[in-house]
Amino acid sequence: MKDYVINVKGMMCGGCENRIQNALKTIDGVDTVVASHVDGTVKVTAKEDVSLSVLTEKIEDIGYEIV
Repeated sequence: MKDYVINVKGMMCGGCENRIQNALKTIDGVDTVVASHVDGTVKVTAKEDVSLSVLTEKIEDIGYEIV
């Protein structure tokens, strides 16, 4: 397993956190996702074959900006 911390701009509330968490959990190999609008971060634990670019692309696809 591999851990990622992604800085995300545009999360304003718990609803935003849930939207990102639910989107990332649809990716095969993603184990856990914890988004924090307060910190502006998304912490992901995933299998080794899940790349950072796949995670960031999914976040951008639903309307958030990676910083």
